[in-house]
Amino acid sequence: MIKNIEIFESAPVPKAVFKLAVPTVLSMIVAVLYNMVDAFFVGLTNDPSQFAAVNVATPVFLFLMAAGNIFGMGGSSFISRALGEKKIDKVKTISSFCFYAGIVVGIIGGAILLIFMEDILAAVGTTATTKDFAKDYLQIVALAGPIIVVSTAFTNLIRGEGAANNSMFGMMVGTVANIILDPIFILDNLFGIKLLGMGVAGAAIATVIGNIVSVVVYIWHTVSKNSLLSINPKFFRIGGGILKGVVTIGLPASLTNILMSLSSIVTNKLLASYHDVQVTDEHLIPLISNFANGVPIFGDIPTAAMGVAMKANMLVIFVQLGFAMGITPLIGYNFGAKNYKRMKSVMKFATLVDVIAGFVLTGLYFVFSKQIINIFSSDAAVVTMGITILHAFMLSSPIIGIMFVLNFTFQAMGKAAQSLALAVSRQGFIFLPLILFLNKIMGLFGIIYAQPIADGIAVLIALGMFLAVNKNLKKLQ
Repeated sequence: MIKNIEIFESAPVPKAVFKLAVPTVLSMIVAVLYNMVDAFFVGLTNDPSQFAAVNVATPVFLFLMAAGNIFGMGGSSFISRALGEKKIDKVKTISSFCFYAGIVVGIIGGAILLIFMEDILAAVGTTATTKDFAKDYLQIVALAGPIIVVSTAFTNLIRGEGAANNSMFGMMVGTVANIILDPIFILDNLFGIKLLGMGVAGAAIATVIGNIVSVVVYIWHTVSKNSLLSINPKFFRIGGGILKGVVTIGLPASLTNILMSLSSIVTNKLLASYHDVQVTDEHLIPLISNFANGVPIFGDIPTAAMGVAMKANMLVIFVQLGFAMGITPLIGYNFGAKNYKRMKSVMKFATLVDVIAGFVLTGLYFVFSKQIINIFSSDAAVVTMGITILHAFMLSSPIIGIMFVLNFTFQAMGKAAQSLALAVSRQGFIFLPLILFLNKIMGLFGIIYAQPIADGIAVLIALGMFLAVNKNLKKLQ
């Protein structure tokens, strides 16, 4: 029997949306908290190069998460549609395929990282002062490739069957373990207590252990009687449309992560070009107001400031992303059941909530921007530049949730072409040419404002694509 069938089919739309979306949002908030705490403890080393190294290495780490999203997002969409069609055996086959395929891909991905480490570090924009730190971080992450891929995949697969609370719990316990272990592995001492003092390598170890904890919880849920998922090898199958059904949606979803990584790499390389350039407050007047007199911008400061602003902005992005992601099972189930009227009601309500959340969080961030940036750094130059970058990022925050809702709707409906088009727009063919062009004509100022401009254009593209899809839905109704 399908659990939560009342939520899927007949509960009032606001109740159904909040029932599935709130646990996902809470999971995202916990993930943001982890990133903030992680950055906070690395920042306590008082070494901007270590902080910048983590920022440079993170996009490479996201490539493994992108591999997990092939099976997580693709499998979740496939599972929710199969539930709507009442095909329970298919659900077990999909989840078993995603588990074992994820392990294999994780091994391959980790091996590629280890074999081509030097080339990868050169490509992502490491400097002489960040290269060794980034290498320490990525070597540990690479060894845990299968764990990271499976953890990312099953966070979404469990949510796809409607067990949002269980998905949230698995993610939370892993994140809490990570947060507890961070200071132990990263710092030399805390409150007079001698710790391991491993720096960025310690941050990587804590991350891996946190993912292991999450995987244990996810497997426990999957083998229990409360789940329709399975990791039993007897259900594993590639044929019968299973591989195609997962990959056609999972690949565009994964491509989003890959392009986010690529865009971060390009951004860091452009910022690294300012490494040996001293820019005094006189030159920064058009860019930064109230700049502390005499504090130069050079070395790893631009990269560190961008990393600080991006981590601070994660709360706004992840809240809206989590809400949009949370409705995916509802969209997929009702699309599979051909209940298009309920599906569109879910979309409209989720979009409204996301836009309201975007406006509220933007207001709070503008009021408390300095306090937020100070969480990560007390360096005068990093803080000042970080505030400027954060303000720029917030310009698109009130509307970016619209694109997230539409993107996850396309994924849940199995609309591979639309999902792929959105995946390559925001961080791909819009952002990458834009940041290169703006850097050329506006320098550092152009790098900072490339993302919010790209976000606005991506929202317009998403709305245009949905209008086309909606015409077909009206015909089907």
